[in-house]
Amino acid sequence: MHESCTVYNTLDYLSKKWAMVILFEMRRSGDWIRFSDLQMRIANITPKVLTERLKELEQEELIEHRMDASEVPIKSEYRLTPAGSELTDIILEIKMWALKWKIDNKPCEKLNCCKCKL
Repeated sequence: MHESCTVYNTLDYLSKKWAMVILFEMRRSGDWIRFSDLQMRIANITPKVLTERLKELEQEELIEHRMDASEVPIKSEYRLTPAGSELTDIILEIKMWALKWKIDNKPCEKLNCCKCKL
């Protein structure tokens, strides 16, 4: 880490594997989403890595977590904070940039997805 470089430090943090994908899937869910639903939506992520990333995102105050112990198994849900929601707006801008400049030659499966406002 470069202690004096906000850009470098932010990009270093955000480039952790799965972090942006998790945030984007949370954005697509709309509100609270269960751990199991996140895991189903994100192919190839292990429960261990998903747990680690969720804890990190919560520590950075990009997501919030709630648990309902009245249900068995315990219901554990997550949603974006205002900061996380604002960050996903930036992710959508990156998506539009990538489409404009044809960074990814594959067509976007979610081009008309109402959840990401495209």
